[in-house]
Amino acid sequence: RGLDRRGARGPPRATGLSPAPGGGREPRGSHCRAPLPVNVLSAVALSRLATRTKKSSYWYLLALATSDILTQVFIIFVGFILQTAILARALPSAFTHAVTVLEFAANHASTWVTVLLTVDRYVALCHPLRYRALSYPRRTRRIIAAVFAAALATGIPFYWWLDAWRDADPPTALDRALKWAHCVTSYFLPCGIFLATNSVVIRKLKRRGRPGGRRPLLSKSTALLLAVTAVFVVLWAPRAVVMMCHLYVASVRRDWRVHLALDVANMVAMLSTTLNFFLYCFVSQTFRRAVGEVLRAHPRHGPRPANPRIPPPALKPPELLAGTAL
Repeated sequence: RGLDRRGARGPPRATGLSPAPGGGREPRGSHCRAPLPVNVLSAVALSRLATRTKKSSYWYLLALATSDILTQVFIIFVGFILQTAILARALPSAFTHAVTVLEFAANHASTWVTVLLTVDRYVALCHPLRYRALSYPRRTRRIIAAVFAAALATGIPFYWWLDAWRDADPPTALDRALKWAHCVTSYFLPCGIFLATNSVVIRKLKRRGRPGGRRPLLSKSTALLLAVTAVFVVLWAPRAVVMMCHLYVASVRRDWRVHLALDVANMVAMLSTTLNFFLYCFVSQTFRRAVGEVLRAHPRHGPRPANPRIPPPALKPPELLAGTAL
């Protein structure tokens, strides 16, 4: 994901970088490394909220932040920093293909955790009595673990992913099958689920708001769901469309314009891992407070200045402390 290491002229050449999901290159520059600390901060805040409130929605958001962190680590650190900045040479083919498997596994986990969050909100709004019996922290953690395991299993076939910009041969039947499978499982099918469940949720909220003539009450969890799914659909749409063009046009003709469009689409898709944090902050005051607690909880170095208004307890006479209530 990112721009290819070549100029505007001349044919593309091998760079030694592992292909990102979709056939692009890893991002270059600090603008692509910035999301990692933001997601780490988001994960710490969400972990506090999940353990404190025992709500399944926070566990799903924590799993989403974790999968985004894994995606950025595999793509940015392993794919770009390790191979280019540290080793400055191409790594063995088996290692790069193994990293590609992990990249696709993290991407699939991120997508289907969002699907889980959508289904969770749907059941909570449309079947509240059943939701109380089905949704509890231990069950939620088991479901998340099963999704991560399934994502890793679905990433194994992408070990044979073809980097069409490095290989001179046209895409094989296996490569076409992998690209279609990736687009269907990572975009088209999740978007269909988002559209169906979100439409039902919105219709349910409108019906609740009709009797009193007031606007329907939108909970924070539902607002986060609609925002996260909307960002996913909008930012990942160019990548899915350009990948199809990359498969049927650029993979054979080596059109640099389609290649550039794919790189830009990959970088736009990566923005979703950054925007989620700001969406949480904008929608949820509880999340903002948790982030503030995390930022204020860092250890302070050096001696703490004494408060001139409150003298140290050791200097107080014992008789003044006898009747003090704690």
